[in-house]
Amino acid sequence: MIKPTVHLYSNDKNQLTNFLNKFYNNSQKMSNEIFTFENPMELIDLISVIIDNNDKYNISAWINLDEDIFIKITNSNINDIIKYIYERYPY
Repeated sequence: MIKPTVHLYSNDKNQLTNFLNKFYNNSQKMSNEIFTFENPMELIDLISVIIDNNDKYNISAWINLDEDIFIKITNSNINDIIKYIYERYPY
């Protein structure tokens, strides 16, 4: 079983770096675009904040829970994806 990942994309790398530094409360320049999580519940925080702030940051997020299957996170599917993650990983 692969570890759940979140892939972030932005046309403006500075915008992505600024978002990540604020999210992680970090003063170092973070520019990671792929985040792997041991606990799938942790990715919910990241994707939720991205969607909540999509008016400020033009960042796309894609999650990967199964090999070679990527799902784009949008305003219209975020709640269903969160429910699915809680049902799939009930720990």
